[in-house]
Amino acid sequence: MARVEIYATDWCPYCVQAKRLLAAKGAAFEEIALMREPERMDEMIARANGRRTVPQIFVDGRHIGGWEELHALERAGGLDPLLAGAA
Repeated sequence: MARVEIYATDWCPYCVQAKRLLAAKGAAFEEIALMREPERMDEMIARANGRRTVPQIFVDGRHIGGWEELHALERAGGLDPLLAGAA
């Protein structure tokens, strides 16, 4: 299975939705909790091409985007192959 990383905060409803979708897919993910590790915000911004909003999601190092992009990928049928490492 692919390596999934999600930069998130505790209070963000889009973060909750993204984590819920990934969990429903059976995808293990590493959550980078920016409330507990605020020093990682600059890392996220650099990896996400300047995006400052959460969540920011990466699959095998590839920037997927936020909740809207993850959800669009799921609707288009592209999330399962990506999580399986086939995309």
